[in-house]
Amino acid sequence: MSTKLSHGTSGALRRFAGWVARGSVGHPLLDGIDYWDDLRDSPSQMETLFAIFANVLELDDEGEPVNEKHAERRAAAWLYQYCTGSLPPGEPELEGWEVALY
Repeated sequence: MSTKLSHGTSGALRRFAGWVARGSVGHPLLDGIDYWDDLRDSPSQMETLFAIFANVLELDDEGEPVNEKHAERRAAAWLYQYCTGSLPPGEPELEGWEVALY
């Protein structure tokens, strides 16, 4: 096994960072929610957002991501809950392993 991230995993992390920075993470789940002010006021919440994405992201035997959009959605669901006080309709509760900070 390689000791470096695969190009696909590196790309998934880069894309996620770009979506967060552009305000489009979880599109369309977070449409109409301006989460930047909340994240700017509490950088540890940004850490949690990225931890959820990383915890949920699964890799195949070659180290390539297989569920990038699902990992993004779970992170966006947490952000939705953080900003509104409740999860999006129909979204299952986040599990402890999803939000764990390692």
